[in-house]
Amino acid sequence: MDYAKMAELVEHGLPFHELLGIKAVELREGYAKLCVPFRPELIGDPRRPALHGGVISTLVDVCGGFAIWTRCAMDDKIATIDISVDYLRPAPAADLYAEADVRLLGNRVGNAHVVVWSAGAPEVHLAEGRAVYNIRRGK
Repeated sequence: MDYAKMAELVEHGLPFHELLGIKAVELREGYAKLCVPFRPELIGDPRRPALHGGVISTLVDVCGGFAIWTRCAMDDKIATIDISVDYLRPAPAADLYAEADVRLLGNRVGNAHVVVWSAGAPEVHLAEGRAVYNIRRGK
């Protein structure tokens, strides 16, 4: 697997990822660590302020999907089948991180576990997610 090529895809290959500013921190077999740098536009509730839950769920989905993809071929197609996010506490106005581990990988389906935290506090989980992905093998 060409992890540099995959990191480029995370950051610049998909328009929505680029819009959010998602960065690949680390990619290796069965593991992905991604970051969404803080921007004021990502605030969902300015009274707290707290990041929007959609930013968190997107990061869970993307991180889990790329963790699965690290165990596949670059020409395989990965699509989300199901995702569950437990929001544990509000996400502060800071960079947001997620790391995902592959829990199960079959020929057509993969399962990943994801944890989310903010910069400077990796021990304080803001959210946890579980996601299932369809794998459509390339040629």
